[in-house]
Amino acid sequence: MNSKPRILSVLAFSFLFAYLLSFVFEGQVLYRLADYFKISATSSMFAAIFAHFIGLFCCGFFVKTMKRAQKTMLHGIEISFVCTIPFFFQTSFWWTVSLLGCAFFSGCAVAAWGYFLKSCTPKNERIRTCADVLIYSNILMTVINLTSIHLSPFIGLFLSMLALLLARYFTGLLTIIEDHEMEGGRAKDSHSLKEPMLYLSLFVIILTINSGFMYQVFNPAFEHLTWLTSWYWAVPYIVALIIMRKQPFETNRAHFLYIGMIMIMASFIAFTFLDRSAVSYFVIDTLMLSACGIFDLFWWSIIGELLELSDYPAKVFGIGLSANVLGVLFGDILGFIIYSSKLPSTNVTLIALVVICVTLIILPTLNRRLVVILKNHAYLTSYYTVEEKQSKQSIDNLIILNPLTKREHEVLDMILKGKTNKHIATELFISENTVKTHVKNILSKYQVSSRAELISSFLQNHL
Repeated sequence: MNSKPRILSVLAFSFLFAYLLSFVFEGQVLYRLADYFKISATSSMFAAIFAHFIGLFCCGFFVKTMKRAQKTMLHGIEISFVCTIPFFFQTSFWWTVSLLGCAFFSGCAVAAWGYFLKSCTPKNERIRTCADVLIYSNILMTVINLTSIHLSPFIGLFLSMLALLLARYFTGLLTIIEDHEMEGGRAKDSHSLKEPMLYLSLFVIILTINSGFMYQVFNPAFEHLTWLTSWYWAVPYIVALIIMRKQPFETNRAHFLYIGMIMIMASFIAFTFLDRSAVSYFVIDTLMLSACGIFDLFWWSIIGELLELSDYPAKVFGIGLSANVLGVLFGDILGFIIYSSKLPSTNVTLIALVVICVTLIILPTLNRRLVVILKNHAYLTSYYTVEEKQSKQSIDNLIILNPLTKREHEVLDMILKGKTNKHIATELFISENTVKTHVKNILSKYQVSSRAELISSFLQNHL
């Protein structure tokens, strides 16, 4: 695959995401402007996060072609640009309205980029593309933050808008790939992604509650270290992403997830027992933001894999990222309540550790379930690459106790194509209970306990 489309897609998204991180999504530009005009922006920020969630979640239900995805990105960026202009002036009402517009339409633009992540990057390279956009956008965000804090929030706002213009420019350069070309020249059966998306959403929300919690509890405690926090904040995050990016494709990254869990627990414990000096900030921020980098790339890579299984990447990408935003919002609200109540740091850490412990209890189950679902889908995707003659030969070569009946052969073929019992019943004009009986007989004859094991055996025999 030509590397130019991938580079253009990375640049387009990196500039768009830098705008979001530095301004819309609790960015330093917005905070500094609020301080300059002596306006409280807390409620507006919470509303903006929710509006961003709505934009991400809803976009994929309307954007169903590459051409429309590019138009959505372009128009979303343009509207966000216009909605940013009022922030040069002290108009609190229009600030709220404009911020909601920026958040919603930038969310639509972000979700639409899922099409380009799928079409411009091969499946086994998507984790690196995700790492690249997270790294570059955070570097750009840091530059804009430094400018906003140490020079002027208005210069920072100008740079944020410049990032939007560059995002629009590179989006316009992206080549539209027709849907039939993107799918390899033939239509692909649509597999249900409801179950994996549900598990992924739960997975991401649980992982990112601590991120929102951190914004409201951790940041205010070190706001007196302005110079240090302005440049070091995202450094551990970026370094963690670079390390993860350099891992070989076949590396089991699940181990990093548990390392991240240990690091974030250690960061909250350190927050309790250390003082609020610069050294303490280095320790706590390094542990916490490194963990966040590990978590983000972990679930972004899962979304990248799920894109392969859907004809509507904007929906998968948008819902996946909306779960992240929802987790941050929950954590934000929890952190804001705790911070407003002026609880001692020991109590804050205790609450954070309870959240983490609940996370540790739930995550292994979610992780295992998600891995099983993804493996099943990976097998199903592989089935479509096998010619009909080869697939029949592979099935016949499997050891079975008794020969399959003609009807069982038909049911087996549909199982390997990922059809549900209901779908099989409809196509074969039989009841769903009859299908369940056939499935049970097939599994018994092949001496396997589940569909996943059956598909795995088939693929191993084919290979």
